[in-house]
Amino acid sequence: MRFHLSEEQIAIQDAVRGTLADHWSMDHLHKFADSESDFDQPSWDALMALGLAGILSPDSGMGLLDAALVSEVAGEAAAAGPLIGQMLAVAAVSRSSSDSAKAHLEALAEGTSIASLALGDSAYVPCADAAHFFLTGKRGGSISLVEAGDGVTIEAVRSTDRSRPVSKVAFDGAQTHQLFAPGDPMVARLFDAALVLIAADALGGAQKCTDISVAYAKEREQFGQPIGQFQALKHQLAQMALEVEPARAQLWYAAYAHDAELEDAPRAAAMAKAHLCDVYVRTARAAVAAHGGIGYTWEYGLNYWFRRAAFDRAWLGSPAAHRARAADLAGW
Repeated sequence: MRFHLSEEQIAIQDAVRGTLADHWSMDHLHKFADSESDFDQPSWDALMALGLAGILSPDSGMGLLDAALVSEVAGEAAAAGPLIGQMLAVAAVSRSSSDSAKAHLEALAEGTSIASLALGDSAYVPCADAAHFFLTGKRGGSISLVEAGDGVTIEAVRSTDRSRPVSKVAFDGAQTHQLFAPGDPMVARLFDAALVLIAADALGGAQKCTDISVAYAKEREQFGQPIGQFQALKHQLAQMALEVEPARAQLWYAAYAHDAELEDAPRAAAMAKAHLCDVYVRTARAAVAAHGGIGYTWEYGLNYWFRRAAFDRAWLGSPAAHRARAADLAGW
């Protein structure tokens, strides 16, 4: 049994990490957050050139674990763009029998047509203004691909997450392609896949908060020595690492269970979303405290991950809601 990533999976993360390092610097993130846009074309094009949109296509030979590794690096960089929605839209359309939806599959897989995630009850959708399509539906209902344009109302809002701005979106008479009818097993699988990918984004963000806090503790000096030498801060940093690293195995198992279609896959997805998002919030808060005053400043940039943690926690349901669902699935 393999307990570590393969060389190919490590290479995927390295490629995504290197691409974002070249196209999504802190200066770039600052400029994006200060703009009125909800989408960054250059960084999106660079990611799409890696073929990431089609990673969940049946022909790719990859699965949710590979997609989760990509989502983790995106969360680590606080990358803009509806990457989760794009990967899931390709996964859904490529498995659907809808010919009208499949007419758009090539453009979706190339990333030239942009799809954002609008699953669940929330009206708030990331990168809605830039989207050409929306993946919509409710657990227990149907899944559809909705075309932007007539019948889609988009109202920009000032959201918590400045790295992935959201808008309030309503659908009334829009052009819709039903991908899966109510009761189709793919509906539940797509929802669970979305939970795992959000959890992966949270893992990447929590790891980033831990890494920059450790680096800062080694560089910042007080009383003639690095603050990382102070016992209280040592304990705080150790607690952050202790929360993040075990959560990685939980995420990997949830993705593996989904790919292997194990019986406990839905429960594993719910628990991963609940736990990883809580870990992200706690780690982001601890990172701000570890940095002292500079952690609160706009220029330093830690706020992007703090804000993203809050959005991930609420996206597609709170930790409490998913723990309750996990308990129901376990028969508790």
